[in-house]
Amino acid sequence: MGKNKNIVLAGVALIVIIIAVYTSVLPKDHQENYGAQPKTATMNAISEKGDLVIPVADITEKASFYAYNGQENQMEIIAVKASDGTIRTAFNTCQVCYSSGRGYYVQEGNMLVCQNCGNQFHMDDVQVTKGGCNPIPIDAEQKVVTDTSITITKDFLTQAEEIFANWKI
Repeated sequence: MGKNKNIVLAGVALIVIIIAVYTSVLPKDHQENYGAQPKTATMNAISEKGDLVIPVADITEKASFYAYNGQENQMEIIAVKASDGTIRTAFNTCQVCYSSGRGYYVQEGNMLVCQNCGNQFHMDDVQVTKGGCNPIPIDAEQKVVTDTSITITKDFLTQAEEIFANWKI
């Protein structure tokens, strides 16, 4: 009877180890108990010319994530309305962690949180703060802004595609 008990205990221990390993390798935004606010549904707003066109009316204080399929890589752009009412844009990848493949952001309250290093970045700093562990800004000269839309050209997006080469979202 003692031998059977040891086999059962060993089996239970093995299952616990498998579960622990499985949950430790999942990206943080996919772990049930991580507590991160899920990303806004990824939106697709591609023009006939291949430019990304974001409707201004859709941008709120909650980050919106816009998908863009590059020639070789899936890309994502963040658009958010800052507390001063300005609309900010950035690539959804961290300036420091992008090469890890996990250097992307999810929103938690008024913060964007890097899923690689955990750096928290305030929504009002999107596009304003450059360098360090922050979303890569898309500045005014890299987009066309009108009263109704923000257009980021296919050419500019193609030039930036390499920063998403290891992306694992």
